[in-house]
Amino acid sequence: MNKQSQKAIITGGASGLGFAVAKNIIAAGGQVCLLDINDERGQQAVAELGARSAFINTDVSSEDSVNAAVETANQTMQGINILINCAGILGSGRVLGREAPMPLDTFRRTIEVNLIGSFNVAKSAAAVMAKNTADDDGQRGVIINTASIAAYEGQIGQAAYSASKGGIVGMTLPMAREFTRFGIRVMTIAPGVFRTPMIDNAPQEVQDALGAAVPFPSRLGQADEFADLAAHIIDNHYLNGSTIRLDGAIRLAPK
Repeated sequence: MNKQSQKAIITGGASGLGFAVAKNIIAAGGQVCLLDINDERGQQAVAELGARSAFINTDVSSEDSVNAAVETANQTMQGINILINCAGILGSGRVLGREAPMPLDTFRRTIEVNLIGSFNVAKSAAAVMAKNTADDDGQRGVIINTASIAAYEGQIGQAAYSASKGGIVGMTLPMAREFTRFGIRVMTIAPGVFRTPMIDNAPQEVQDALGAAVPFPSRLGQADEFADLAAHIIDNHYLNGSTIRLDGAIRLAPK
């Protein structure tokens, strides 16, 4: 698809990695609808992105909320051919904490937002994409999910988070295989330690230590680098059914 025909919905698009992707698509001439729960950030993002952007308050863990948001986005942009799933929460905590075992609601909520949320938006967006006119390759759309390197080597305190991100990796290939008959590609990016709002809230010495742990380049990843990879996945039709690590060769230690 050419840049001007890109019509993307981006979950978690009001900040961080999702907002970087939105800026990239807007700069290339496309349209975006940001699906996020933060009204203030959403309005600020749209004010910065301009007329070819919109914000829709959306709870990705709610089927009704997502279906309504996707329908609104489809009407607003007169179509959807890209989905970027960036919404997520950390859900950190030890399974056996100092005071008591992890509350089941902590684990459940992490799965609901990160894994079920990604699936929830993907199925709703794919139902719209399946009705698009196919290009010369037979493509009607592309879905890019966001996992994490914690899906592969989760640290102590990341049991819930790693499980949610591992589920995203696990559903990538079967979903891509199923969607071949519709001409919809499915890919996943597994970022390493990136500078995001969550990281920005950490003490500077923690941020410095995280960056120093990356083999090369020895720094935190930048949101623009994530956005550049997403743009390449959109452009390269032969990328399908795989997860790409974007991590500077880091492998997480146990803690």
